[in-house]
Amino acid sequence: MSSTFTAIIEKGEKFFIAYCPEIPGANGQGGTKEEALESLREAIKLILDDRLEESLKGLPDEAIRDTVTVE
Repeated sequence: MSSTFTAIIEKGEKFFIAYCPEIPGANGQGGTKEEALESLREAIKLILDDRLEESLKGLPDEAIRDTVTVE
């Protein structure tokens, strides 16, 4: 599944800092802009995977799992 999110990147004294305003807690950093974006990408994936796993715990047997696409 592919999704697009906003990445805000700021240059600090030594590192680039990146965060995603749509996903609280999704932050990344790196020595270059590209490294910061890759770090942010990994953080977003970990957060979304964790949220999905947590939301499926204790799901009733009769619940229907489907997908939805937002464009």
